[in-house]
Amino acid sequence: MAQVAWIGLGVMGYPMAGHVLKNGFHNLTVYNRTQEKAQRWVFEFDAGALALNPAEAASRADFIFSCVGNDEDVRSVTTGPQGAFHTMRPGAIFIDTTTTSATLARELSKAAAEKGLHFIDAPVSGGQAGAQNGTLTVMCGGEETSFQKAKPIIKTFAREVVRIGPSGDGQLTKMVNQICVAGLIQALAEGLHFAKRAELDVEAVMKTISKGAAQSWQMENRWWSMMDNEFDFGFAVDLMRKDMAICLEESRRNGANLPVTALVDRFYGEVQSMGGNRWDTSSLIARLNALKSDEVLE
Repeated sequence: MAQVAWIGLGVMGYPMAGHVLKNGFHNLTVYNRTQEKAQRWVFEFDAGALALNPAEAASRADFIFSCVGNDEDVRSVTTGPQGAFHTMRPGAIFIDTTTTSATLARELSKAAAEKGLHFIDAPVSGGQAGAQNGTLTVMCGGEETSFQKAKPIIKTFAREVVRIGPSGDGQLTKMVNQICVAGLIQALAEGLHFAKRAELDVEAVMKTISKGAAQSWQMENRWWSMMDNEFDFGFAVDLMRKDMAICLEESRRNGANLPVTALVDRFYGEVQSMGGNRWDTSSLIARLNALKSDEVLE
């Protein structure tokens, strides 16, 4: 049985690690910066072992997963003073499910290779609900051989796992995902806002257009909560802005034009100024509802 370590038990990592354990990978060691959360995880699943730092967690593992906050957090748990790369066994595979820059993924892939290790960038899409239900989509970058070895474990918390290409390609694909999602949510927010101002039966409108070309996951799952001003459904505005900053930085590097993404990023900044830092991403409609009609046109 493969030895697995999991680093980072936040909103996403906590249930993802649980799926790994429940699907037969019982030799699981967990680490979290806040030890109380790691202790709670071990108590809840009545299994697993606790580690005091990433290096300890990785020392006996064949596969090490991380799900932390940003580029610097990933560096800390890999190449930092107590990072996993210092104790991983030759041939071990590190799978990072954090959304980071592609530059970092390539940097860590090179650092791993120099030590006889393997690295896969494997950001996920599907939000908190997808993590809890084990239905995430995982887009991977890295060597084919390492990917095939890690895929059965990744599949424990995912419904779709695809290797896109070499290191960094997983993160670039996640950027494409976030670019598309940002535009979709803004368009849905504007459509709902318009329907309400037009005094239409919004439920009838959504049931009708969701059967046509306007259909999307966001429409099917979020229109009703957006109309009720309920924004407690997982992926927070603060995290979305982090991801959009990564997209915009990469676009400056590769020359892509992202005018809608830049505009929606600004709109999310306005949501933050409304106190919506921890609201979910569908809260773009709150900004529209707070504006006067002449301000919306701007």
